[in-house]
Amino acid sequence: MTASPNELLSKARALAPTIMAEAPKNEAGGRLSDATVAALRSGDFFSLMIPKVFGGAEASPTEALEIIEALAYADASTGWVTMAAGVCTGMAAAYLGDAGAKEVFTDKGRIPVICGQGQANGRAEIEGNGYRLTGKWSYGSGVLHSDFLHSGAAVYEKGKPRLTPHGGPEILTFIVPTREAKMLGNWNVMGLRATGSVDYALENVFVPADHTHPADSTDPVRGGGFYRMGIIGMTSLGHTGFTMGVGRRLLDELAAFAQKRGPARGHLPALADNTSFREQFGHAEAEMRAARAFCMEAWRDVEAALDRGDKLSTRQITLLRLALNHITTVTAEVANFAYVTGGGAALRDSAIQRYFRDMYAGTQHFLTRSHVLAECGRELAGLAPGQEWTLLGLADPR
Repeated sequence: MTASPNELLSKARALAPTIMAEAPKNEAGGRLSDATVAALRSGDFFSLMIPKVFGGAEASPTEALEIIEALAYADASTGWVTMAAGVCTGMAAAYLGDAGAKEVFTDKGRIPVICGQGQANGRAEIEGNGYRLTGKWSYGSGVLHSDFLHSGAAVYEKGKPRLTPHGGPEILTFIVPTREAKMLGNWNVMGLRATGSVDYALENVFVPADHTHPADSTDPVRGGGFYRMGIIGMTSLGHTGFTMGVGRRLLDELAAFAQKRGPARGHLPALADNTSFREQFGHAEAEMRAARAFCMEAWRDVEAALDRGDKLSTRQITLLRLALNHITTVTAEVANFAYVTGGGAALRDSAIQRYFRDMYAGTQHFLTRSHVLAECGRELAGLAPGQEWTLLGLADPR
């Protein structure tokens, strides 16, 4: 029987020492170790965002936030892979038609892991009752750990883009067995090295129509209110939980460093006696806690709306995206503070060094860039009347 969300949170905290111990091995291998993946599977963490009908935990947004936070606290890359797989696998479980979903989720005793990249970098030519898919996708979060790939592509019919009733290109998400792809093995990055997020390519692969779903769907075939927030909400949720965990771990590592730092050496005062450090640490704690509180406030409001059966408003989406952008900025500042304060100890291999790199890798995701912040400001200032959120920004309703 799949663990409940409360049980998953307890397991995540209990597994922290094991996951922490595997973190250096994860990074050295450029992917999560076999022991880490086994711990995630045995703990049912890949069930986090799966509807109950397929044996999933179907966690609420705030429950999912805290579970991802706990895993990212133990190891940033482990938290990242879990949240990325949770989003892609959860979307497939909720949005695929019955025939396709039953094929992908056939083994009731094992949740498949679906990872990938949803931008429409592929071309899908209609062929019979399906599509012939070709494309290359970059930054496929966690794909080296996947059973299936989640890949976005534009639909073509007789060589021409097929348009939606609103005049835009039709974009679908394709769920394809990972064995069909060529992994390009180019994950030589500063941080999040253990996520195995390599580029990948698919060449002339036939995908049945029932193994696709609309990329921007908010109308689940199965599952509760959680799945009505669509990819915008689910991806924002995952990144928020990740960043919450990273920020807390950085501050705890810095506090432990300050406590262990010995007496003054030459011209260097003891860190514990440094008033400037204590003031800055107090400020960092306040900023981190305030940013986390904003995230939880925004997501509790979203959760209540979904529970009522409401459609999320543009303002609610603005606030959850603003909360993510804000906590990302705050946590990056905390990472810099911890790294600079750690001096030579942070320069060498250590948790502070690794989390500094992982956090700054996380800041490069398009969800947390300045363009989204500007769009949040535009909506909050009343400069986007009648517009609604897409993944990349605000636009007139279709």
